[in-house]
Amino acid sequence: MTMKMTDENSTKKIGIMGGTFDPVHMGHLIIGETVRQEYDLDEVIYIPVGNPPHKSSSKVARAEHRYKMVSLAIEDNTYFSLSDIEIRRPGKTYTIDTLEELYNIYGCETEFYFIIGGDTLFEIKGWRRATDVFQRCIFVVYKRWGFKDEELELEREYLAEVHSAKILFAHGPLIDISSTHIRRYIKADRSIKYLVPDTVLKYIEENSLYK
Repeated sequence: MTMKMTDENSTKKIGIMGGTFDPVHMGHLIIGETVRQEYDLDEVIYIPVGNPPHKSSSKVARAEHRYKMVSLAIEDNTYFSLSDIEIRRPGKTYTIDTLEELYNIYGCETEFYFIIGGDTLFEIKGWRRATDVFQRCIFVVYKRWGFKDEELELEREYLAEVHSAKILFAHGPLIDISSTHIRRYIKADRSIKYLVPDTVLKYIEENSLYK
């Protein structure tokens, strides 16, 4: 684990970037940095998922590969850190377990900003212990292609009313990059240069990932 520890007497604003990161790409980094600056976060923790409940583990690259690629991708940003808490946790990975573990590490005075894409906003109410999740963090929604502002605002109002959710919107460039497309490019022998950091590209090639 390479997370930064905090001063016990100070309130920290910590961003959380969770995901499969299969592989991590430039969009993940742009989003993390955009939200960090807009909401003046002290740190953004990237947390590769271990055994995601919504995906077959046989279709996801091994955790050690995904962890290493994120480590390479964020190494030049002093505000970014990396955690293996979901990779180490046995069984399925649920957000509520991660938030509770982070509170044990950072303390209950820490403000956590959970960074998500616009599509995920409509899924949270179906997460395990959704109301508890909303009470433990502020969600920051980074808008993605295909979702209208009106739809996102209506969902925010609904979640605020039903779950007392705190939801903010991030303002940055629309990014149409996905790990799915990158994996397809690799299988089709198409270049992924500029879609992922050069260090990640080298790692993928050296380990023959996604072939």
